[in-house]
Amino acid sequence: MPSYTEENYLKAIFKLAEAEPGSEVSTNRIAEVLQTRAASVTDMLRRLGEKGLLNYTRYRGVSLTPEGRRLALLTIRKHRLWEVFLVQKLGFNWDEVHEVAEEMEHIQSPLLVRRLDEFLGFPQTDPHGDPIPTEEGAILQPQNRLVADLQPGDSGTVVAVKNTSAPFLQYLDKVGLCLGAHIEVLDKVSFDNSLEIKVNKQKITLISAEVSRNLFVTG
Repeated sequence: MPSYTEENYLKAIFKLAEAEPGSEVSTNRIAEVLQTRAASVTDMLRRLGEKGLLNYTRYRGVSLTPEGRRLALLTIRKHRLWEVFLVQKLGFNWDEVHEVAEEMEHIQSPLLVRRLDEFLGFPQTDPHGDPIPTEEGAILQPQNRLVADLQPGDSGTVVAVKNTSAPFLQYLDKVGLCLGAHIEVLDKVSFDNSLEIKVNKQKITLISAEVSRNLFVTG
């Protein structure tokens, strides 16, 4: 099994690759995300390459092998299941769970994860709307729409967030834009692309373009 640090690297590489499909991930981007030195990243990439978990060519970036991808998705699966557990069973708010789940995702017990999944009723998404990978390493990417792409008259139900930072989630709580909220776009301001929206057919509020780029809806 990979170490704590190796799991973090594999997860970071997977997420960076998902954000920029079709391109290899640079060492500088990995260093930036993991807040470490580029030299340390290079050493770890060499080690993971020797284990057959990624393809690494110096100065050209990295890509995960099928086994590296499977292990990355397993770590993400554990993280998101623990987030569900913390919110549903322990009463955590959705802005409080990320750092706790970061620690719990490294528990190495397939049986525990299997029992946890069953105990939670086999959830499909975590508290932020992200899909939970299966035990076999499959992940279904939903075809949701960014609120930023909506036009006046469009509507939908908030189903996921891109930004999972505590300040952003606390802001969404404050304006009533939690998962499950229904929104209708009333106007789009051409000056800055901010949106005037109606929330749950009652409250009218103005959200910035930055907020709209971090919210997903369906419907």
